[in-house]
Amino acid sequence: MTGIDSVQLEQVIVHKVGNPSRGEELKLSANPLTLNDEMVRGLLTKYFLGPFNENESFHFTHLSDVNMNEVYTFVRKIFEERESFIEQSALLAQFLYSKSTHVKVKEGELYVVKFDNVPYEGDFIRAVGIFKSETKETFLKVFQHGPSWEVIQEEGVNINKLDKGCLIFHTNTNEGFKVSVVDATNKQNDAQYWVTDFLQVTPYADDYHNTDKYLSLCKSFITNEYPEKFDVSKSDQIDMLNRSMEYFKTKENFSIDEFTNEVIHHQEVVDTFMDYKKNFESARNFEIQDEFAIHVSAVKQQQRAFKTVLKLDKNFHIYIHGRRDLIEKGVDEMSGKKYYKLFFDEES
Repeated sequence: MTGIDSVQLEQVIVHKVGNPSRGEELKLSANPLTLNDEMVRGLLTKYFLGPFNENESFHFTHLSDVNMNEVYTFVRKIFEERESFIEQSALLAQFLYSKSTHVKVKEGELYVVKFDNVPYEGDFIRAVGIFKSETKETFLKVFQHGPSWEVIQEEGVNINKLDKGCLIFHTNTNEGFKVSVVDATNKQNDAQYWVTDFLQVTPYADDYHNTDKYLSLCKSFITNEYPEKFDVSKSDQIDMLNRSMEYFKTKENFSIDEFTNEVIHHQEVVDTFMDYKKNFESARNFEIQDEFAIHVSAVKQQQRAFKTVLKLDKNFHIYIHGRRDLIEKGVDEMSGKKYYKLFFDEES
């Protein structure tokens, strides 16, 4: 998140949340932190808010009624009754503890935070943050001891690496608020307790969501399903990755019919892609629209994940940016080794 210099850190309370299946305890704090040091306030604000992508919005959900979503209910109470902060933070910690039974869930500190003056969609609003620190790192502390210097080992939290976070903006209350989410650990499907079991959030079906998820779909299909179902080379995969990204970079609006005609071409591959899309959406419990305005920020974000490098043994890396017709693959009859032939006009 950018522009956080104006943010006011109003209250922070920390609870220790273990994994009950391992006999670890839940330890609740009776009082918020005392934050008299402005430098510490600034470091905490950066640690809490820095990793969030404010373009990607979620909202709280429930199968029956959003008012039955526990986290939504506790946070709404904090917004409405400021004096309930400590009580509601304890309820959040207790609920997270009840959802932390998976073997891969680590013990950690749960921070519940009240913010004010948070930049969001051209305005400055209140927000509540819920953050969990699970990963401890080893640091060396150098200090003076008499006429000499000593070094000791200490364990602590890396303020540049937030493990888990949820930032709830005080807007769209009746629709489940607007929420940003970070989950940097336990990304396996069987351990996504933070998003699925604890928060119970789902993305807003906006242009950013559609653009981001469609590019994820394309990358997953081309990397996994495409080579499995069809006899294609790595260079063919890279070519389709390039064409997919080029489509999103050059068009203002997405159309599934236009995309399949211009990028995928062959009807058999198109049919396989559409089946894969249905399974992709079902597995992730969201729907991607077939027509939407392409969001530039989502394209830039996803472009980092589109790797178009052809790796040949441990000797060569070939970066392919386009023109699949200028690459020829074959097998040398004498050595039996595979080769690529590249056609070009100039070298630099």
